[in-house]
Amino acid sequence: MSSLLVFDRLSATRPDRTPLFPELTLALGRERVGLVGRNGCGKSTLLAIAAGLREPASGTVTSHGTAGFLQQVQPSDGNVAQALGIAEVIGAMARLEHGVGSADDAALAQWDLPERLEQALAAAGLSGLEVERDVASLSGGERTRLGLARLMVERPDLLLLDEPTNNLDQVGREAIHVLLRDWQGGALVASHDRALLEQMDRIAELTPTGVTVHGGGWSSFAAARDAARERAEAELDRAKRAVGQQAQAAQRQVEKQARRDKAGRAVKARGDQPKILLSKRRERAEHTAAGNRLLAERQTQEVLETLDHARKRVAAVTPLTIALPASGLPANRVVLEMRDVTIERAGKRVAGPISLSLTGPERVSLAGSNGSGKTSLLRVVTGKDRPASGMVRRTSGAVAMLDQHVQLLDPHLTLVDNIRSYYPEITIHKSHEILARFAFRNREALRPAGTLSGGEKLRAGLAVVCSGPRVPQLLVLDEPTNHLDLDAIEELERALAAWDGALLVVSHDAAFLEAIGIEREISLTTKKSG
Repeated sequence: MSSLLVFDRLSATRPDRTPLFPELTLALGRERVGLVGRNGCGKSTLLAIAAGLREPASGTVTSHGTAGFLQQVQPSDGNVAQALGIAEVIGAMARLEHGVGSADDAALAQWDLPERLEQALAAAGLSGLEVERDVASLSGGERTRLGLARLMVERPDLLLLDEPTNNLDQVGREAIHVLLRDWQGGALVASHDRALLEQMDRIAELTPTGVTVHGGGWSSFAAARDAARERAEAELDRAKRAVGQQAQAAQRQVEKQARRDKAGRAVKARGDQPKILLSKRRERAEHTAAGNRLLAERQTQEVLETLDHARKRVAAVTPLTIALPASGLPANRVVLEMRDVTIERAGKRVAGPISLSLTGPERVSLAGSNGSGKTSLLRVVTGKDRPASGMVRRTSGAVAMLDQHVQLLDPHLTLVDNIRSYYPEITIHKSHEILARFAFRNREALRPAGTLSGGEKLRAGLAVVCSGPRVPQLLVLDEPTNHLDLDAIEELERALAAWDGALLVVSHDAAFLEAIGIEREISLTTKKSG
């Protein structure tokens, strides 16, 4: 398979010149490669380097063919034709059709463009979109799909996609999945969408030490990763046992030497042995004891080094854990009740009427296309906004919400101070204790919230909402996985699956919803004006 893109001993740094990854070597052909790794490891940087938008710190990039980088269409990008990069071609063809075209127009003309455009818009879920329409009138999800349609019109040899399904509804996600399923060229895709990663031919995991490539899709990669975690844990157990065995062996040697010394003293006390013989025995015993002591020290150092290596390996491959406190929610308690709730924006209804009741530790998801009012409804649920009409009843003090950006955190305050800004009565010591349950120990608890990654912010947000005098009994989550890496998503899944409270969740991540035990789905439909 000939290569479309080759990274040769590539390295990159952050703006402050701290290293991201060293001497990365990877070749891509006509295949789909999923790029995974923890937040901040350099996935977006690597894609920008591949697209020619950024220079590497060292190494080379060799490209054989054209590359298309999925970029978000901005509201200021003009009309649809301009955003698709086809306005000049359409203008040239129009002039030629009216008999006023020039030679330059003839050179620009692409007579198969109307068919390609129709197919691209349909594949992106934008069938019938007029090329004269202003992109400012499109939703964020529609603009993302328009960027996808541009790639399909251009037909590059290599696709470069950075979290392409983020902020997309189900229609937009399906468009991405179909594009990659049918793509005949190459694709390098940074994503935490496990369904999308399942379509990959290879998974490349980016780490601070380089890149590890695994053949197959997400499930195959995850199985290999989990096996590596089990091996690391087993290695740690063996190292711990070896330390114990070495300590016992050293103690036995000490006791044995003590018995020899006692016997030697007894012989000397009897006085029936020549002094020269006693002196030689004493000298030999001292050499033996010193040699045994050095051997024991060397063996102890070796097993301690093995133990240290095993601990570091476990830390590298084993994710952090979140320990959510029990909510104590009774099975028969109604934590939320809504009757005939409607939501309006600028005097126009965007959702409703909606009726919903959550009893006990139920798990419910809200589904709907972009712009259908899901986030607005969550704000009504939590009391941040009032409905246009209808009734909302919730258990006082028992509802907490986390949005995808965890905006409840003040980025300028430390994590300890964030907790105390909401609950001043909580001591600094107690704040540290709370944060430790969410894997922020010692100095980590003193980090400013603005320095945290997506996964760290989510953990910190959960720590804040769970630190009050009353543990929430209903957690409301708005696209919680959008800015998390895969380790953080799985960490959140484990915590929520084991929690005893109720959940109301907006998410387009089907694997996440299944993992946390969603029992039913409430669908919202977009209300069209006019």
